[in-house]
Amino acid sequence: METARGHLHPISLLIREASRIFAHMGFTVAEARLLEDEWHNFDALNVPKDHPARDMQDTFFIKDEPGYVLRTHTSNTQIRYMMEQIEKGAQPPYRIIAPGKVFRNEATDMTHEAEFFQIEGLVVGEDITLAHLKGTLAQFFKELFHGAEVEVRFRPSFFPFVEPGVEVDMRLLGASVPEKLRDRWIEIMGAGMVHPSVLQNAGVDPQKYRGFAFGMGLDRLAMLRWSIDDVRHMHSADLRFINQF
Repeated sequence: METARGHLHPISLLIREASRIFAHMGFTVAEARLLEDEWHNFDALNVPKDHPARDMQDTFFIKDEPGYVLRTHTSNTQIRYMMEQIEKGAQPPYRIIAPGKVFRNEATDMTHEAEFFQIEGLVVGEDITLAHLKGTLAQFFKELFHGAEVEVRFRPSFFPFVEPGVEVDMRLLGASVPEKLRDRWIEIMGAGMVHPSVLQNAGVDPQKYRGFAFGMGLDRLAMLRWSIDDVRHMHSADLRFINQF
């Protein structure tokens, strides 16, 4: 009798594939804590004390640990990574990705969950530009969607930890692309050039170095990759869903 084999969760599959693609581009994988202090989660990332993201309706504050939160993004990883490198005397260049779970105190529906997964990217060096960001993302999407022709465009936006900040849209072209995605511009992530204050907070000289950062939701990317119509399926622990992968 043949033993039934288990199946990897689509998020696990996506983290593995994304890590492989970025590794080929010279990135390493970095991790940081899920329970984070407010300085690393907000202050070091240039998020003001009165920013809406710090309100109770968006952030899970820890009742018995004042000053601590469940991290609201994977951006705490870039701060901790840069600080660790500086403490070891390792100056840029840095090139990391940080996949992991994040938490938001919001209602659950087809496209939102209170806990979900993101992947953060950070590149810091002496001559980094938005063109490097665009090329990196285009190559990632091309490989993730198995050689499809990819177009990437930037739209101006604002995020406290980058300047300038952009919203990143992606469009897939070609007959091999699922019809649901083909030739459609899809908003996929926020990104931009790392704010000089963020570099300075982490101990990196903003007069000498600059960088780009991006963050995207892996749950949403999985929905696009496999045409999943409800994000709640991925957190349901329903084996009928998992066994499809």
